Amino acid sequence: MDFLRPAGWEEALAAKAEHPAAVPIAGGTDVMVEINFDQRRPEQLLDLARIPELREWEVGEETVRLGASVPYTMIMEHLRAELPGLALASHTVGSPQIRNRGSVGGNLGAASPAGDAHPALLAAGAEVEAVSVRGTRLIPVEEFYTGVKRNALAPDELIRAVHIKKADGPQQFSKVGTRNAMVIAVCAFGLALHPATRTVKTGIGSAAPTPVRARAAEDFLNAALAEDGLWESGGAITPAIAREFAELCSGACNPIDDVRGSAAYRRHAVGVMARRTLGWTWDAYRGVSRGDEGGTPCA
Repeated sequence: MDFLRPAGWEEALAAKAEHPAAVPIAGGTDVMVEINFDQRRPEQLLDLARIPELREWEVGEETVRLGASVPYTMIMEHLRAELPGLALASHTVGSPQIRNRGSVGGNLGAASPAGDAHPALLAAGAEVEAVSVRGTRLIPVEEFYTGVKRNALAPDELIRAVHIKKADGPQQFSKVGTRNAMVIAVCAFGLALHPATRTVKTGIGSAAPTPVRARAAEDFLNAALAEDGLWESGGAITPAIAREFAELCSGACNPIDDVRGSAAYRRHAVGVMARRTLGWTWDAYRGVSRGDEGGTPCA
């Protein structure tokens, strides 16, 4: 196995063009596990750890440009206000050591349906900045996942950054695991309210071959909130609306039975998380609309 260590970004792009099968590695929290368990044996590893611009972020007027190698710890410490859903998801990743090394770019590159960042990226609205010697393109995150551990990157492309919309309303993330830490998600759910556009977005992880949005649930809830004028009034969401939203989120799943959980349990758990996160985010939104410091989460 060859180990390629480019000193800069242009050199990394040239190496990837020359060796399209080379596997990028920065934190190594996914790749090294697969190598150690003989699940993967690439001919070349492309080390991106020495490229400083991949560890930088920029907060713009509407979006955050997050370098591919920015570790989860930095998101938790510095971007909690701009990216609250992703910050919550970052808290659930592995251990402190893994959070200091792992990154959203690595999560996207691995494209595991159980990746913790994916539901938050889907709910917030994100684009992946893919670059090669041929140029740069932005891939909507919904189009980035093409199959189990497969993504839309061309063989010569690398992820340089992720562009994520800044929160304009409350966001939440919830995860079910077999223990409280160092665990792969049995299933996960992200929810973001977007008051500026009067819309709600979702993200579901580890309950389908790829991370997915519950689009039917979003359409139903968007219509219900508009019909009842709840965005303007800050009124309560009825239990009937919450139940229907939860059922539609469950219906968006296409899970499997495995050692971590059954398909039936995953569908049920996604519905429970959908109902709870809707309650938490809407209570927070109502608190802001009333001028309170925040709402009270409901179970």
